[in-house]
Amino acid sequence: MTEVDLDHHRSGDAVTAELRADVVAGLTAPQKWLPPKWFYDADGSELFEKITQLPEYYPTRSEREVLAAHAADVAELTGAHTLVELGSGSSEKTRLLLDALTAHGTLEAFVPLDVSESALAEAAEAISKDYPGLAVRGVVGDFTQHLALLPDGQPRVVAFLGGTIGNFLPAERAAFLRSVREVLDEGEWLLLGTDLVKDAGILERAYDDAAGVTAEFDKNVLRVINTRLGANFDPDEFEHVSHWDAENEWIEMRLRARHDLTVEIPGADLTVAFAAGEHIRTEISAKFRPSGVEAELAAAGFALEHWWTDSQQRFGVSLAKSVRG
Repeated sequence: MTEVDLDHHRSGDAVTAELRADVVAGLTAPQKWLPPKWFYDADGSELFEKITQLPEYYPTRSEREVLAAHAADVAELTGAHTLVELGSGSSEKTRLLLDALTAHGTLEAFVPLDVSESALAEAAEAISKDYPGLAVRGVVGDFTQHLALLPDGQPRVVAFLGGTIGNFLPAERAAFLRSVREVLDEGEWLLLGTDLVKDAGILERAYDDAAGVTAEFDKNVLRVINTRLGANFDPDEFEHVSHWDAENEWIEMRLRARHDLTVEIPGADLTVAFAAGEHIRTEISAKFRPSGVEAELAAAGFALEHWWTDSQQRFGVSLAKSVRG
C-alpha cells in the first residue's frame, strides 16, 4: 500500500495525560461523565464502522444520500483545491466528495484529521492509492485542539460530517465553530453534517441497536481506561442505556452500574465507587433544526449558502462560507 505523510500532534504521553485529566474530572463529578473521544482506539473505530452499517443507524445512510446527490454541487460552488476532513474515520463517505472535486478538476490535496492513528493511516493510504496524483497528508490530532496546525492549500473546504457536531454541549459547539472559522480565510468553506430532530423511538433505536454493537462501542471507553491507566473496569458490570432528552433535544448514551462496585484506576491515582443504577454519561448527540443550524453558523462567522436534506428529511448537510468578522 502507498505510504502517506502523517503529521503527529498527539504523543502517547500527551494522550495518556489528557485521558487522566478527563477521567479525574469526569468520574469525581457529582454526575459522572466521560468524553466520547475516548471511544476511539483501534477497536472502537472498528466498532463504530460496524454501527454505521446497522439497520437502526440511519445517519450514515441519510448523509450519504445527500452527498451522493450534491457532491458535484459542492465541487462547483467551492472550487476547492484542498479538502480537509475533521474526524475522518474511514473517510468512506468522503470519497463522494473526492470524486466530485477530482472530476471538477480543482482538487490538489486531501487532509484527513483523526484522533485514531490506526484508522487514519489505513484510510489515508487507501485514498492515496485510489487517487493517484492527489497529495494526501493525514493529521493525527484532536479537532478541538489542533486546527491551527492544519496545512494551507486555499481555497479549502472543511468537511465535518456524521453529525459529530452534536457531541458538543452548546457552549462547546459555539467555541468549536469559531475555532474552525479562525483557521479559514474569508471565502473558504465549511461543509457540516447535522442530524435532525425526529421521532424519539427512531433516535433511541439508532443508539441502542438490537445486535448490541452500540453497547460494545459504549463500553469500549472502559477498556481504553483499563489499557492506558491500568484500571480494573469490568465492562460486563455496566449496562448501555440510550435516552432521548426532549428538553435539550439530544440523545444521551450512558453506562449504568448493574450493582454496587468499586473501580481502581492506578494511572489516575483514583478509586471510584459506583452505586447500583448509577450512570456515567459517555456521549450526548444533539439533534438540530434548520433555523438553529443557520443561527449557530452565523454566530461563528459563517454565511449559510446551501442546505440539503435526504429524502426522509432525517439529516441535514449545510454548505457555509466564511465571512468577514
